[in-house]
Amino acid sequence: MSSVGSGLRDSWWMFFDTFWALVLGFAISGAIQAFTSRERAFASLGNHKPSTVAKASFLGAISSSCSYAASAIAKSLIDKGADFTTAIVFMFASTNLVFELGLVMWTLLGWQFAAAEFVGGFIMIALLTLLLPRLHLPRKLRLLQMANQPSQESKSTWRDAAGFTVGDLTMVRTELVIGFLIAGLADTLIPISWWHHLFISGHGFFSTLENVVLGPFIAFISFVCSVGNVPLAAALWNSGISFGGTISFIFADLVVLPLVLIYIKFYGRKLTIKLLAIFWFTMSFSGFLTERIFSLFHLLPRRKGLVPHASHIGNNLTSWLDLLALLLSVLIGWLYLTRDTGASSAYAKDPMCGMQVEKATAAATYEYEGVTYYFCAPGCMESFKKSVSV
Repeated sequence: MSSVGSGLRDSWWMFFDTFWALVLGFAISGAIQAFTSRERAFASLGNHKPSTVAKASFLGAISSSCSYAASAIAKSLIDKGADFTTAIVFMFASTNLVFELGLVMWTLLGWQFAAAEFVGGFIMIALLTLLLPRLHLPRKLRLLQMANQPSQESKSTWRDAAGFTVGDLTMVRTELVIGFLIAGLADTLIPISWWHHLFISGHGFFSTLENVVLGPFIAFISFVCSVGNVPLAAALWNSGISFGGTISFIFADLVVLPLVLIYIKFYGRKLTIKLLAIFWFTMSFSGFLTERIFSLFHLLPRRKGLVPHASHIGNNLTSWLDLLALLLSVLIGWLYLTRDTGASSAYAKDPMCGMQVEKATAAATYEYEGVTYYFCAPGCMESFKKSVSV
């Protein structure tokens, strides 16, 4: 029982140390989503030229999403005629090149990991751009053409930005809670010797190679995605996994088992197996190459314990940052509660995941009892249909 209590305390302190980063990251993400026009850019993703891939990467980075929403948005883009490679690049960028992920990584793991997010992320995008066009796509995907035209762009306000912030946090709340709990409990309940047996260390090249291959497998079976996998990554890093292995684990939020099952529904079993192999290779190789680059420039971090918190609250920088974040949260909450939710609003709330959706570009809509509901993904719409038919 004492071990469980210690694990829960570790989980709390990890949350305490990252609270300000989570609030700031999601606030910045919400503002960017509200004030950056994406509709016209989305309509021009019909090829995988370098300029188009760069545009998709930028759009993904400013369209912060959990892994499930990102996969649905990518499928929606493909259905509307976007290039398959470019849509997948967008999916990777929207989960691996976002502000909140970098801030939480910096807080829990150090600035080297935050920098590695972008170095490794661009390596992944380059690899995907080279490998995905060589896939033989099903005829249905090859024949899809861009059918939609850009709709009239709406003018957003800070209340709309607050809607995106709260919606994004609501969407990943389960993953965040699970991530903190698993990381804290893993630190106390799983013996260090078990991790050392699982991850080979002290053998240079071969240790790194084994770790980067095994990292995505741990993600595959842990079910923790998006920002929620960073606390568990901190536990893995401080238990012996290599720098590159930790990076490959963080990048592997798109190969968790539930998502693989979704890919099968989207693309079929045969294409999903090929995609899984490419994703796994891309994540592992990016982690490996990122570690080699950081090692070359003597930038590899040192392990310094799971939770770098101070001994008490009220006398450290983190406490003051958390206090400011709490005040910012109150402001965001007030803006969110006073936003326009009427029929004239350009935005709506997905009733299933809580994500804010722009009505003009919603991935799915459904009318029930005279009311139109808007969804971030077809999966949310299907879940809603089942809930109202019970």
